[in-house]
Amino acid sequence: MAAGAAELFNGERAVVLLFVSRVLFSVPVSLLYEALALFLLVAGGLLVEISAESSTAPHRFKTRPGASSGILLGTATLPAAMLSRLIQLSRVLPENDVTSEEVEGLSMQYWIASASCFGVLIFFCLAFQYSTKNIGSFQLRSSEALKYGLLQTVLYVAVCSLSLTTKSDSGSLILIKLLWLICHALATVVLIQHILLTFPLCASLGEALLVSSGLVLYFSDMLAHTLTKTFMFITSWTLNFVGYGTRSEIATVIQGVMLGLFLLPAFYKIVLRGWFHLKNWRKPEVSIANGEAHSAVESSIIFYASLSVMLTILIPIWMVLTFVFTDPLKRLALCLYWICVICASVLRFYNISKHSKIERILLRKYYHLVAVLMFLPALLFQPTFLDLAFGLAFAVFLVLEMIRVWKIWPLGDIVHQFMNAFTDHRDSEILIVSHFSLLLGCALPKWMSSGLNDRPLAPFAGILSLGIGDTMASVVGHKYGVLRWSKTGSKPMLFVLLRFGYTLSNLWLTSNRLANTLVSDSSEKTIEGTAAGITSVLAACSILLPLLASTGYVLSQHWLSLLMAVTVSGLLEAYTAQLDNAFIPLVFYSLLCL
Repeated sequence: MAAGAAELFNGERAVVLLFVSRVLFSVPVSLLYEALALFLLVAGGLLVEISAESSTAPHRFKTRPGASSGILLGTATLPAAMLSRLIQLSRVLPENDVTSEEVEGLSMQYWIASASCFGVLIFFCLAFQYSTKNIGSFQLRSSEALKYGLLQTVLYVAVCSLSLTTKSDSGSLILIKLLWLICHALATVVLIQHILLTFPLCASLGEALLVSSGLVLYFSDMLAHTLTKTFMFITSWTLNFVGYGTRSEIATVIQGVMLGLFLLPAFYKIVLRGWFHLKNWRKPEVSIANGEAHSAVESSIIFYASLSVMLTILIPIWMVLTFVFTDPLKRLALCLYWICVICASVLRFYNISKHSKIERILLRKYYHLVAVLMFLPALLFQPTFLDLAFGLAFAVFLVLEMIRVWKIWPLGDIVHQFMNAFTDHRDSEILIVSHFSLLLGCALPKWMSSGLNDRPLAPFAGILSLGIGDTMASVVGHKYGVLRWSKTGSKPMLFVLLRFGYTLSNLWLTSNRLANTLVSDSSEKTIEGTAAGITSVLAACSILLPLLASTGYVLSQHWLSLLMAVTVSGLLEAYTAQLDNAFIPLVFYSLLCL
């Protein structure tokens, strides 16, 4: 039984539960229903993850090799981040303004993220229900799992209904909002199936859950604001229904870019098929996929034309140029600085990757340092312009990935060779995700911190955790690491904390032999690397906080809370087998908001 309990709470699960406990501990009374929903959601995620990982029956989804399912982490991350932001706003706003438009909008976004994840959990539970789950020496059969799942579903729906009741006066409006949440849950289930089937071996279940729920939340926000702008005569009813607040012009431009690029593959295939039938109307049976109907040059021209049409229709270029030239001296100088850094780093690192024996993991971390050089000055002096730059950079990455995957002439092979020089085991031939996750890891905390914010370090969460903490952890751990973390985390937590404390105190020489004797199932992550990552982030914060204070920020970040946030995110980096660039910044951001 002890062994079963140890396997039940491995390292990654223990860190996730610690993270969620920290968030729930900070919840005020006004957000009690949201906290109960998060508790039920995490409990369900833990149950489904145990069921999935202990089952020997195969399922139809081919996930990334070498990674755990990550269902618990994928379930908890986005709703916990939204709840942390709600906690922050409830703290910042005066008590007589807790029903403000911004809080109501964010509350609805929280419920959308939570319901989307809960819907996927129900889908996973149904997918795994026919097999017997082994948890240590316990047998959890499908009937028992369904009973627990049904009870959690009833409680979750009840909590959600009570929360909506306290914020709505009309019974019909409550029912409409519940149907609105169910639609999001169904959309997330459809989307995650599409992601896992279209991109096999590219993501774990938890990573796919984070991506699908995030996309549904993002485009739901776009749809809500489109409805609000379109039906101006029922604006008040629309706002009460969707519960969204105001939106900046930059966010509107970025959403237009994302919509156009996500629709581009379908539009490109339609145009390509139309061109194929127009050119070969006498031979309609010839398949486009065989490449017999058109040359690479023709398909490339059609791709660039389709891209131009989509961007011209959905993106008012003049808005982007107008925003850039609003403060031309600083923003043009920043753009020139970015171009110089990008050109120098790309040429330098690509040559090093071809002619040097430096290991790939260290080459990849150089780009984390490049992210610090690029984004840190912009976040300090041009934070609003950085929002737009993040969106445009992500759009460029999407276009380049399409060019690489479809081998669009003349850049397809060039982009593939360059990207392939910096891939690792989390990338695949189908999809390379490292550059996307690094960019979004730096951008999401900044985007989520728009509006009222009493935690000046929160927008820097991605830059600090990935650009500094993750880089130092990898470099120090790779070069000097000796004591390795346990893969399962099944060793006593007291022993782990003692080893960690010894490392921080430079006493690792005395515990080296004991640690290596006790830890036989060690991972590649080392305690020295984790300690270096945590220490470097704390050092960067100690430099950054006075600098922010000199620019007019009112500092309200407590060092004990900061130490907790840095330590938990560092432990997550040490234990998780998921895509850390995607999860660590959101976890760090959530803890910084508390």
